[in-house]
Amino acid sequence: RENSENILSSANRLLLHEGKLMLAESTRLLDVYLFLFDDFLLITKIKRNKKKYGGSDTSLIPICPSLTPELQSFIREGGFCSVLDQPIPLDRLILKNVEPV
Repeated sequence: RENSENILSSANRLLLHEGKLMLAESTRLLDVYLFLFDDFLLITKIKRNKKKYGGSDTSLIPICPSLTPELQSFIREGGFCSVLDQPIPLDRLILKNVEPV
């Protein structure tokens, strides 16, 4: 059995860019948050926590300072990102320009 390793744990991996996008699926639009590393693209689905934290001050939640301010505030509001699919290796990724819909 293969040793499962956290895909984000490599000390040599660099985060090149991150940001929010709208993913067009066949019948709906999906809010996604992308992380572009130097070796793969990770697509996560933006989820909002429906539960309110029982009166606790969410501004006291420790947040990684390297996250963008947008993502930090989203997490403080109870949101989180869950991995949508397998990471896409950059050597298998093809980019195309498309006309705006």
